Amino acid sequence: MKHRTHAGTFALLLLLSLLAAAAPAQAQDDAAAAAVSGLDTVWVLIAAFLVFFMQAGFGMVEAGFIRAKNACNILTKNFLDYCLASIMFFLVGYAFMFGKGNALIGWTGFGLGNAAGTCPPQLPLWAFWLFQTAFCGAAATIVAGAMAERMKFAAYLMYTVVISAVVYPIIGHWVWGGGWLNRLGFADFAGSTVVHATGGWAAFIGAVLLGPRLGKYNGNGEVRAIAGHSIPLAALGVFILWFGWFGFNPGSTLSATGDSIDLIGLIAANTNLAAAAGALSAMITVWIAYGKPDLSMTMNGALAGLVAITAPCAFVSPPAALVIGAVGGVIVVAGVALLDRIRVDDPVGAVPVHGMNGLWGTLAVGLFAHNGTAQPGLFYGGGLGQLGVQALGAAACAGFSLAAMGLVFLAIRSTVGLRVPRAEELRGLDIGEHGMESYAGFQIFTTA
Repeated sequence: MKHRTHAGTFALLLLLSLLAAAAPAQAQDDAAAAAVSGLDTVWVLIAAFLVFFMQAGFGMVEAGFIRAKNACNILTKNFLDYCLASIMFFLVGYAFMFGKGNALIGWTGFGLGNAAGTCPPQLPLWAFWLFQTAFCGAAATIVAGAMAERMKFAAYLMYTVVISAVVYPIIGHWVWGGGWLNRLGFADFAGSTVVHATGGWAAFIGAVLLGPRLGKYNGNGEVRAIAGHSIPLAALGVFILWFGWFGFNPGSTLSATGDSIDLIGLIAANTNLAAAAGALSAMITVWIAYGKPDLSMTMNGALAGLVAITAPCAFVSPPAALVIGAVGGVIVVAGVALLDRIRVDDPVGAVPVHGMNGLWGTLAVGLFAHNGTAQPGLFYGGGLGQLGVQALGAAACAGFSLAAMGLVFLAIRSTVGLRVPRAEELRGLDIGEHGMESYAGFQIFTTA
């Protein structure tokens, strides 16, 4: 009996000792997990703030590349883009994109209600939503530049509601929300297709249906250059966008801990190299083609490189990023010339920068990817498998954006109308649409 008592006492003491030792270990594990979650949350929020600041960059670029009489109008569109994108992505867009549903669309999480399990486990839902909202706003604002100087403000707001609530989220669900392209292995790390090509192809069909600005193309087919009113303003916008892209691409890791630590640095380096290469190649191309190193084309070359590297930034090496960016710079120059040849008026080059280079960046994954994708790229021994998936995904997303936004623009044109009256276009949309001037103290008139 005595031996049993001692044995029981010993067992109890051993159990208490083990519990005492385990409690601090558990507490340490909980503290470590909380620290990791905190770091990841702060990183994603900082990235979201940088992507939000890109709205200012878009606004400055577009305002600088158009005439002063329309600067207030384009800035108002950029401002309202983000406001409407925030509300629509909160109400319905997030649910369509990340909600639980099928291969085509999500169906849960409207107004972020019942949205548990729709974001990475280390992040609070609100932080993830804010980051994705900034991306939604970026996709929406691309169209403003291509349709600048002649589109009705009310019509533009209607477009923004639809792309933010439905078109962008559906494409996002296919790629990032567990949809059919994601299941096929389609890779778009930060949005060459999901964000940029979606906005770029919507801009293209909108510009086609809207028609060119008065005086842009002469009756004999000649192209008349309509210069923007402030290259310095546009340059400021490009630098802001370049800066914001360090949130756009590296922030898409959605983590600043573990394996993401090294990946963030690689993505940032690739982003910077592609932008620099795009600027240089665009400058050289336009210098050879037209005899002058045009600054506006050079700046669009930098943006082209940024768009092109957005899909492959986490999957390629820095030398490949240089090549991807350099090709993007050539594409933007050729793309501007092509649009003029088919008489599609894009005042800021939104279609070549975002649409064409969004396509190029997506295909580049299938050529240069050496890590992180379902299959290596063609140049790394992977054959045509990944390239084929990339081509299929890019074509499907482009087709959906063109068809859906084409129907939207046609519906708007047949109801409230897309284009302002001729007299208002000549006088400027600042006065006609908003009753104010961008630069008070003088009035600007033009005959064409």
